[in-house]
Amino acid sequence: MERTRHGADPSSGTPDSDRHEGSVVQPGEWNVVKLPSSNISPGHLLLIVATLAGGLAVDVRTNIVGQSVLGIGAWAVLFGLLSRIEQPVRTGLILCLAIATAGELFLSLVWGLYTYRLANIPLFVPPGHVLLLLLGLWLAERLPESVAGWIIGSAGLYSLAAAFAGLDTLGVALFAVLAVASLAMPAQRRLFASTLVLALALELYGTWLGNWRWATEIPGLSLVTTNPPGVAGAFYCALDALVAAASLQVVPRFVEWTARTKAGMRAA
Repeated sequence: MERTRHGADPSSGTPDSDRHEGSVVQPGEWNVVKLPSSNISPGHLLLIVATLAGGLAVDVRTNIVGQSVLGIGAWAVLFGLLSRIEQPVRTGLILCLAIATAGELFLSLVWGLYTYRLANIPLFVPPGHVLLLLLGLWLAERLPESVAGWIIGSAGLYSLAAAFAGLDTLGVALFAVLAVASLAMPAQRRLFASTLVLALALELYGTWLGNWRWATEIPGLSLVTTNPPGVAGAFYCALDALVAAASLQVVPRFVEWTARTKAGMRAA
């Protein structure tokens, strides 16, 4: 993982060169570690936006066969981008893919929090989460910290106002997830803010087209929400937090294991 600056570790004064390359990040280091850059070109950005926006627009005009073809196209775009991304970042994106898939299965098919047009999990949804994370990483690199704070604060004010009005009581719980993630991982705050904005745009677009619909009465809970929830992006931010946390633990171990494997093969 990449540090906020090279050279000495600001929290301990220990030079990076003296630290084991594959060591796992300790709790005290959460504030000085950040997700690596997405390193995607403007052309790739346009490809991602076209895949997400165009795919959803076509999806509502086709059947399960056409939806599957769209899904194959989304996976092809994802694999093409992954092949151009460095290994540590690629590993984090694959973790995003796994976590997002599990989350979709539970939230939609088990809990019934939202339902897709054909009552399934479209094949393009899992890679879509990874593509959105790539956009979030790109935007976060360019988002001032003050703007990130304003975005998160506005989400909090909205969730309180919507709950007070009785329109969206789920929003307070969703913002609590966002707030905990922001406090626990302040180095990721700009990523959370960028994801919140991008996810809201995607949710408004997808529900407007009719690709999916949120349940206005939350199954199993005495809560209500809108379609989509105004702070629906908190789910995506939770995904980002899980990816960041998993990456800080899994990626260093993977790099260490890979280095040891290569060293063993050379020795043999």
